[in-house]
Amino acid sequence: MNVNNKHYLTIWFQNGIVYMINQDLLPFRFEIYESKSYTDTCFAIKNMIVRGAGAIGAAAGFAMAQAFLQCDGNLNFVQKAKSEIEATRPTARNLFFATERVYRAGLLAVKNAEKEAQQIALEDIDAGKMIGFYGNEIIKDGMQILTHCNAGWLGFVDYGSALSPIYHAKNEGKNLFVYADETRPRGQGARLTAWELQNEKIPHLIVPDNAGAFLMSKGKIDMIITGADRIAANGDAANKIGTFEKAIIAKTFGIPFYIAAPTSTFDINCKNGDEIIIEVRSEDEVLYQTGINEKGELSRILVCSPGSNAYNPAFDVTPASYITGFITEKGIIEPNVNAIKNLFS
Repeated sequence: MNVNNKHYLTIWFQNGIVYMINQDLLPFRFEIYESKSYTDTCFAIKNMIVRGAGAIGAAAGFAMAQAFLQCDGNLNFVQKAKSEIEATRPTARNLFFATERVYRAGLLAVKNAEKEAQQIALEDIDAGKMIGFYGNEIIKDGMQILTHCNAGWLGFVDYGSALSPIYHAKNEGKNLFVYADETRPRGQGARLTAWELQNEKIPHLIVPDNAGAFLMSKGKIDMIITGADRIAANGDAANKIGTFEKAIIAKTFGIPFYIAAPTSTFDINCKNGDEIIIEVRSEDEVLYQTGINEKGELSRILVCSPGSNAYNPAFDVTPASYITGFITEKGIIEPNVNAIKNLFS
């Protein structure tokens, strides 16, 4: 990720401190957030200072390593920390993948915990890069692509998942146009995906979440690529709320609908989408919006009817039958049990 001609990772770990780009402030301010303890890192995950499947996984791994560094030999402390970390974002498979690996490593030696956490972050970078390589193969020059939420640099340690093929295609000289869903209520498409595309000088437009059917009906969309937060053994996939709607419309109009995700997002112990826990977040994310005012100050305002309540499920599940394929670091596979099982053989 290049910001102002300087390369950044979304998140990194150094001397017991987790450093991360503060995504709550983007695109208005670019600041690095420092987490000095596992509880600080839990706060950052829960409050979406860091977000996105791969970045959450890396953050969880680093938090687990911090817990070992803080535990002073107290295994009960570490077990409690693991439970707290895993409770921050229950839908995110990468989070559990990372905590389990670092926990097992740390039981052997504290230094192993940090080493394993760093390894998970490196694997995430490599996976994002390869997803871009394989995904580029299905992107043709002149394509118009719709995205939902943010699964770019910021959603991973680097490269991303859904946006990685787009970046790869652009670097190969292909002309592309991207429609970025706003992705309410937090606006990750409008705030984060658009910011990334602008940095990469990729032509794009931010569109309302409910404009997808109109755009597809008018032949404006050639392909949809999204990320995922957990993929079940049968190919059902949980992603940011609103993804399922896009998949339904895409199938109606015969438009390819791909999900880009590393193997760390697949949960082979989860039989189908019905077993995926859906995180329900605070109603305040729906009732209030944060933006920048005329004075250049970040401001939070009520945007809904005063006194009304809101329901805020963070994810929905797209059945495998609506998915054209998964773009993984091992290649593009069909959304079925056998293809997914082969990823791990």
